[in-house]
Amino acid sequence: MLAPVIPPRSPHAIRSLRAALTRSVPVALGYVPLGAVFGFVFVQAGADWWMPVLASLLVYAGAAQFMMVPLLVSGTPLGTLALAALAINFRHVFYGLALLHRQAKHPLARAYQSFTLTDETFAIVSTTDNHVSPNQLVAIGALNHLWWNLGTMLGVAAGVTLELNVAGLDFALTALFTVLLVEQLRTHGRYGMLALGLVAYTLARWWQPEHALLLSMLFTVTLGLAWPQAASRTRP
Repeated sequence: MLAPVIPPRSPHAIRSLRAALTRSVPVALGYVPLGAVFGFVFVQAGADWWMPVLASLLVYAGAAQFMMVPLLVSGTPLGTLALAALAINFRHVFYGLALLHRQAKHPLARAYQSFTLTDETFAIVSTTDNHVSPNQLVAIGALNHLWWNLGTMLGVAAGVTLELNVAGLDFALTALFTVLLVEQLRTHGRYGMLALGLVAYTLARWWQPEHALLLSMLFTVTLGLAWPQAASRTRP
């Protein structure tokens, strides 16, 4: 997918790819072990080896991929599975809207950039300066996609040959989000939004424990949509 975007043997392209690789290393530290857990769990649940590999290559939805394992085992219809994945990952629409002005020009690169826009990729891209080329942003997404698929294949290989206990490895995602949050705060300094999110989740946890995350996300998204209008009304 990167062939039409970054010309080979170009010094600028090589520097851009190196910079993208440097920025994607923190994601690799979380994606490789977590992808391995997904591949291992999926194979241990009775799936053929190619199913988790294909899911990571074409679905690439993180939490939705873990959700699909018990649903597929229980015989859930694909339509229900697709609807659940849409509900879980609908927040990515807002990521894309925030990066409309930083899209690649090539249609295939633009489509691939949208496909690889995960939480972690957005967290990294949003901390880069505006002068960073869209091609480098595509490369960051492609590398993160590569790390997830590499982890999945390692997990599949372990799942078909070994009996391992992977309990606790899912904490890698929590650690990854913590690192990305710290980087976001260092770059943008929006401590008020972090405090607001914590308060929203605490109240939702007290009111509706089973739906606390969804309710707090809806509240923060609604507030985020209304915030610019509120700020513009207060300007002289």
